[in-house]
This record gives sequence, C-alpha cells and structure tokens, in this order.
Amino acid sequence: MKDTPFTLAGRTYESRLLVGTGKYRDLEETRVAIEASGAEIVTVAVRRTNLGQTPGEPNLLDVISPERYTILPNTAGCYDAVEAVRTCRLARELLDGHNLVKLEVLADQKTLFPNVIETLKAAETLVADGFDVMVYTSDDPIVARQLEAIGCIAVMPLAGLIGSGLGICNPYNLRIILEEAKVPVLVDAGVGTASDATIAMELGCEAVLMNSAIAHAREPVLMAEAMKHAIVAGRLAYLAGRMPRKLYATASSPLDGLVN
Repeated sequence: MKDTPFTLAGRTYESRLLVGTGKYRDLEETRVAIEASGAEIVTVAVRRTNLGQTPGEPNLLDVISPERYTILPNTAGCYDAVEAVRTCRLARELLDGHNLVKLEVLADQKTLFPNVIETLKAAETLVADGFDVMVYTSDDPIVARQLEAIGCIAVMPLAGLIGSGLGICNPYNLRIILEEAKVPVLVDAGVGTASDATIAMELGCEAVLMNSAIAHAREPVLMAEAMKHAIVAGRLAYLAGRMPRKLYATASSPLDGLVN
C-alpha cells in the first residue's frame, strides 16, 4: 500500500505529529522537547501565550521560530463562538495574515468537552472569513460530517478528554469517521503514551496532536522522541495491514514434510 502525503492547506509535511507548547517547565524545555519530537506543526493557545501582544514579556516565537515551524494558533479557553472567532482574528493579526487555525470551543471547565453547537457556529463564520480551519470536536460521526460540509480542512475528534491520558476510549466511532471523511482526520486529546499514538495511526488517522502526554511525562524530551517513533511505527503498520485475528492458534512453520 503506497503512502500518501500529509497535506494541510496546500502544504505537505513529513511529520505526522503535531505538538502543543503548554505545561512545560520553561521555554527552554519547550524548545528542546519540540525539537526532539520532530514535529513541524506547533499549536499555540493564543489567549494564554505571548506571541508579541504583550511587549516586554518572554515571547514564545523567540524559541519556536515561524521560519522553522508552522505555527497553529488555537482557541483554547474559549467557551462560545464569538470568543473563538475573535481569538482567531487576533492570531491572524499577530502572525501577519496567517489563516491556518485550530478551532476549539469548550463546553465547561471540568470536562473540556467540545461545545458542538458553538463549534459549528464558529466554524461557519471562520470558513466564510477565509480561515483554514482545523477543528477539535467530539467523536460523533454526524458532527464530523457537518464540520467537513462547512468547509473545515481537517476534523480532529478527541480520543479521550483533554489532558486525561486515557488513550482512545471509542475506537469504533473513530473508524466510522475515518471511513466517511474526505478531509484529514487527526486524533486530538486523550493520548497518554506512545502506544496510544500508535493505535491512532494504525486506525488510519492522518496525524495525532498532543501536548500533555509529552509535557507531563517524567522526562518530556525523552517522551517527545518516543512519540516521534510511535507515529512512524503506527503509520507503517497501517500501510502494511495487520494479520487477521483468529480464535485458535496457527503454526508459524509449515506442517508438510515433518521429520518423524
């Protein structure tokens, strides 16, 4: 099975791992961990991170250069469509007309589950405003279909709750989304360790986005490197095609010509 390139908004990427920039000890650890991950797309919470809107304070772009990485501003911390749209427009101003954004509109602070109704509203406005929208959503195949129909360039269903590390809680819904989608499907949220990332890729996801799984590891830089390899291994396994599951054993060596 021949691989196809991972393409977003007309640009092709080698790495299928997208990483966040929050929760690290400091900017230096952020820089080293992201470098170890091999990621080319780095997502940034515009409402929580200084991208130049606060002069005199440390600027993330000083260590995560837009010349080296594709900066993916996100709307983390937004709880309605109006806030999310305003945040994306601010990001476009700060990043000199950058249109690629990650939309997330949350329902509450306890679960950080997506508010689907507000997400759909925001997506419609942003697409009409010329943004290339990658969208965090529930693992509901119907909602994923609606977001694609609106014009989102990638659908990003959660594997588990943000920051939970629970792994892929409902692989069956993900399989339905993957079967129907005509745009890239990326797992976003819930990954806890390398095997979770590998499973997402084995299911056929185009890529995986994560933050907490790396930043909250005992050794974030080492986990970042582990995730890099996990993504590659999962993609190769998906392309190779796993053996069928069987109830009973099958001998590994041929039975013909046995020596008595």
